[in-house]
Amino acid sequence: MTSTPLSGTAGGLRLTLDGVSLGRPGAPVLTGLDLDVTPGEILTVVGPSGCGKSTLLRTLAGLLPPLDGSVTQDGTRLHGPGAERSLVFQEDALLPWRTVRGNVELPLAIAGTSRAERRAHAERWLDRVGLTGRGTAWPHRLSGGQRQRVQLARALAARPRALLMDEPFGALDARTRAQMQDLLVDVLTGTGATVLFVTHDVDEALFLGDRVALIGAGRLLDVSTVPHPRDRSARTRPETAALRRDILDSLST
Repeated sequence: MTSTPLSGTAGGLRLTLDGVSLGRPGAPVLTGLDLDVTPGEILTVVGPSGCGKSTLLRTLAGLLPPLDGSVTQDGTRLHGPGAERSLVFQEDALLPWRTVRGNVELPLAIAGTSRAERRAHAERWLDRVGLTGRGTAWPHRLSGGQRQRVQLARALAARPRALLMDEPFGALDARTRAQMQDLLVDVLTGTGATVLFVTHDVDEALFLGDRVALIGAGRLLDVSTVPHPRDRSARTRPETAALRRDILDSLST
């Protein structure tokens, strides 16, 4: 696995929500949402179950229109899904009738990339996520962690400018989860992609995020800057420990 930057990236998207309400007509789950996600940052999102975290991601993916307010990317109103935004689920959603390489190639095939180019590009991404030589394997032959590696490679293969991740490591054991967190940090190197990462795990949020957005009671409660992002040793530092306590206290009220 290498952390050499990949070429051909266009930089991260700026995603902005202004006075947004989300949910179903007559039953909003989030209201008055103002949020500006800056290009290239990792914004982690935490909150209790049912608070609207997944709804937020699906709105930014273009799958759900807002009930009110505006959602923009780079200042242009967002209308529907687009290749510049890639959504990653907790369930890997790999196609069982396609090989590992075939799954990674899928967004490239949809984009009309030539067979030779998409195969070479898929193999590079499989190398990048530590699955060298597994391109011809079938998804059911892989472990949960390996399947998530494939999903990550597929999501990044089309060079999206924003990666929207809905608890992608939530079903993994603690050791594999930590490995996947490290892998995500590694493979994002050089992409410039903006990342929104939803999680129930406060420690995961504080490790991955440049900032942490806290959602609860139908609204955005707070957005805090993480003192030492992507530094595992920072968990015991006073400023990180204090932010962790504040988030946990907010989640328990």
